[in-house]
Amino acid sequence: MQRAFLVVLLSGLVCGVIGSHVALRGMAFIGDAVAHAVFPGIAIAFALHTSLVVGGIVAGLVTALAVAVFSQNRRLKEDTVIGVFFAAAFGLGIVVMSTAPGYGGSLESFLFGSVLGIGSGDVVTVAVAGAILLLVTGGLHKELVTVGLDRETARAAGLPIFWLDMALYAMVTVAIVISIQAVGNVLVLALLVTPAACARLLTDRIGVMMLVAPLIGAGSGVTGLYLSYAFDLAAGGLIVLTATAVFVACWVFAPRHGLLSHRRRRATAVVPVHP
Repeated sequence: MQRAFLVVLLSGLVCGVIGSHVALRGMAFIGDAVAHAVFPGIAIAFALHTSLVVGGIVAGLVTALAVAVFSQNRRLKEDTVIGVFFAAAFGLGIVVMSTAPGYGGSLESFLFGSVLGIGSGDVVTVAVAGAILLLVTGGLHKELVTVGLDRETARAAGLPIFWLDMALYAMVTVAIVISIQAVGNVLVLALLVTPAACARLLTDRIGVMMLVAPLIGAGSGVTGLYLSYAFDLAAGGLIVLTATAVFVACWVFAPRHGLLSHRRRRATAVVPVHP
């Protein structure tokens, strides 16, 4: 449980930071797509008895590069290319996994998470990868925000748009790979997107959003894991449901952008009377 709490805490922090950039750029689909893309790498690593994290990262980066290259053809929209390659990657992962003895239980663990099966080595890997990822994100923060808010302005300023896109894809890949054991491949998108969506409702400042989102992600992870322990229920599902509950609360009660706030402003608005 101690190792599980550490990994969930780290995953929530990392996904909150990276997810903020994903939310700013309206790229929620890329999170789901990358989750599919890492599958063949993890499957191959499982079959070869090597590091699942390294296998997933390599597969995600290779597929992201393929998407970036094929998207240069303007006849195809980026989301179309993403759909083609990431579906193919997931199919390849299933084929590879089916060749490994005992793949059924491992496949279920990968899809739905197995946070209590985390070993000490996994904790170290997640901690190191997460720390490096946060450092890189901090170094590229201004450039990523500029591209996220206005690509044309970023291009006019001479920023390398293609390589910044690749950097964001790579960061999303690493964040997803280190979080898969906590919530599983099916639910990892929620850990990436939901805390960032909550922070987006709570603040208009990007810097504050980058602080609030990881706190919500980490808090949701720890709370969901505790509820899982207390009620003997699936950890991954409860982590996601906890984050979703926070999102609903923010949607209703956020000080400036919540439902109640909008209704109060409409109720107190003065309607001009024309003679």
